Amino acid sequence: WYQRRVREAVVSTQSTGSFNFSIWLLSVVPLLLKQLNMSGGLPCLALVKEDVHKMLAASSHLGAANCTFQMENYVFKKRSESCVIDIKKTWEKLLLAARVIASIENPADVCVISSRNFGQRAVLKFASHTSSTAIAGRFTPGTFTNQIQAAFKEPRLLVVTDPRADHQAIMESSYVNIPVIAFCNTDSPTKYVDIAIPCNIKSSDSIGLMWWMLAREVLRMRGSIHRTVEWDVMPDLFFYRDETKEAETEAAAEIAGADSAPAFPAPAVDAFAAPMVPEVAGEPATMMQPASTFPAKEDWTAGGDATGADWAADAGGDWGADTNTDWAA
Repeated sequence: WYQRRVREAVVSTQSTGSFNFSIWLLSVVPLLLKQLNMSGGLPCLALVKEDVHKMLAASSHLGAANCTFQMENYVFKKRSESCVIDIKKTWEKLLLAARVIASIENPADVCVISSRNFGQRAVLKFASHTSSTAIAGRFTPGTFTNQIQAAFKEPRLLVVTDPRADHQAIMESSYVNIPVIAFCNTDSPTKYVDIAIPCNIKSSDSIGLMWWMLAREVLRMRGSIHRTVEWDVMPDLFFYRDETKEAETEAAAEIAGADSAPAFPAPAVDAFAAPMVPEVAGEPATMMQPASTFPAKEDWTAGGDATGADWAADAGGDWGADTNTDWAA
């Protein structure tokens, strides 16, 4: 259609001999649109080889087996087991999301949410580096709509890890007109999502890498770090860590280290050491009572005293008899 329109414009120009504005429009506008790509035209925003290697190593390009019609534009190739996501388009949408986040005057007005375990650590790290507000774990219903709630918030921008898991936050953001940025897989719902970043959200490494790259681009656009200098924060800090698995790995390493430890020889016998106490038959040596160095105690249970008087003997008097003593005399 485009080539046919150009030929018709050229024929009309040749027949009339005057300048035709449609020829200029059809020839210049595609060039302008080509330069208006989110990562096109600026070498500093181009996708570098190191970032491509990171995304491929984290399996960020492997989507789900199914694909919705909204995410078909981001699919490079379809396979029987999964869909291959176009990494160039992922980078372009990542830059667009970073521009939107960097345009917020108050960084605390950006709310990042992850109810899944795979993205909770990445959300907390992103919030600590970009000074945004993080909600890791269960999202309390009414956080954006119920003003009498203690955890009520009024953010200007919402960034979620999984549109399906964080559907409650996305639904409430639609009630109060909050724009939403979401990491979406090929089968993720995009309802009420303004900017969808296509990537693999089923892998913990992919989720951590995407949050790391988004935080890095936000800091670069804010001017906090330079593009020519490598960010000193490692992507591993954004990855999910299973504490139970790590404890089991450490225990197995300790057991393996104990098994491989060298056997030390028996200590040499000291000729000047004190001789050991022999054991008594029927009783271990550790239960024997040592000889006391204190004098023997006096036995108070023995009958009589030192004078030989019998205190238990009856004096012979009648203790119950009345003596008729006149106490008033």
